[in-house]
Amino acid sequence: MAKYLDPKADLTFKKVFGEHKELLISFLNALLPLPEGKDIIELEYLPSEMVPVNPDKKDTIVDVRCKDKDGRQFLVEMQMYWTDAFRQRVLLNTCKAYSLPADRGEKYSELKPVYTLSLVNDIAFPELPNDFYHCYMMTHSKYKEYTIDDIEMIFVELPKFKPNTVLDKKMAVLWLRFLTEINEHTREVDKELLMDDNVAKAVSLVEESAYSDAELWAIDRYWDSVSRERTALSEKFLKGEAKGREEGRAEGDRARQISTAKSLKEMGILSVSQIAAATGLSEEEINKLY
Repeated sequence: MAKYLDPKADLTFKKVFGEHKELLISFLNALLPLPEGKDIIELEYLPSEMVPVNPDKKDTIVDVRCKDKDGRQFLVEMQMYWTDAFRQRVLLNTCKAYSLPADRGEKYSELKPVYTLSLVNDIAFPELPNDFYHCYMMTHSKYKEYTIDDIEMIFVELPKFKPNTVLDKKMAVLWLRFLTEINEHTREVDKELLMDDNVAKAVSLVEESAYSDAELWAIDRYWDSVSRERTALSEKFLKGEAKGREEGRAEGDRARQISTAKSLKEMGILSVSQIAAATGLSEEEINKLY
């Protein structure tokens, strides 16, 4: 009987979606809100590290980055736990991917849409208990039907996913079941998952027998690091009830807000009001940043 590894681990996730274009195409077409008739046909993998032209700006790394024949970019992130810092990093990565071509000399009119798909193995939006799929784009504050769809960020809360909530999108159900049902305790895979060739191939790619001892060791270390980080975050939260730690955390959060706002302001893509909404700073504070 086959043994399986959890596809959410860094190494297995990248093996499935970072090395097999046909699987990534099926996955993205199933989970992204692409316009009708604009499904992804072909993909080209791009370096996951985005190196800025300006040496003063920091590099960013995502799990999988690619573009299609129309020039649209797609960023895919697998995150095991949710923090505000992760949300800000997703926003920064998305804006950076959108702006990099212009930084390298291309005309603004030639910039192409960027989609970021962030899969979170945690509860990110507790205020929305009945929704696991969240799509963000720039929308007119008064006329919601008017949008700027050059940048779209999609967050999927895996713990909230239930197959019966998306019956109209079979492939989305199959891929999300693959991510949520297959793990180190799996000994028999539901036959329905194996009926689709792409999902069946993904299942075969996470069979334990397909990995070397060194890769299995690396995966174990990955889960150890996830466990330690979760513990650290939990302890930090509990200890944060003390006044001194609370003040320290507030200062750290503000420093991250300011850093993110500076980076977004330098890019020149978002308005001051949009940066304020993304970071929590006031427009007055953002206008004072240099």
